[in-house]
Amino acid sequence: MADRLSEVFAALADPTRRAILARLTEGEASVNELAAPFPVSLQAISKHLKVLERAGLIARGRDAQWRPCRLDPEPLREVATWMEQYRRFWDERYATLDDYLRDLQAHDEETA
Repeated sequence: MADRLSEVFAALADPTRRAILARLTEGEASVNELAAPFPVSLQAISKHLKVLERAGLIARGRDAQWRPCRLDPEPLREVATWMEQYRRFWDERYATLDDYLRDLQAHDEETA
C-alpha cells in the first residue's frame, strides 16, 4: 500500500493533475475537454493523464474513437484511510490543549 500511496501523492502533487481530477468529479471527459482550460499542449495533458492513470486515479474507456476519462476514487479512499490516523492524533492533541486551557482559566479565576 505504501508504494501505491507514493504514486497517488506524486500524482496529486501537481496542480494541473488536481484540476483534472476536480473536473472529472463532474463526469467523464475527453482529452480535448480536459485540456481546454490549460495553456499547454495536448501532449502535455496526455502525460498528466498517464501519471493519473498509473496512480489508479483515472481510467480510460473506449467508445469508437472517443476515449473518455473517468475518475476512479478508490485510491483517494486509501489516502483518506491513511490520513485518518493523523486526524485522530490531532484531535487528541487539541483535546489535551482544551483541557490545559480550561485548567489555566480555572486557576486564573481562583487567583483573581
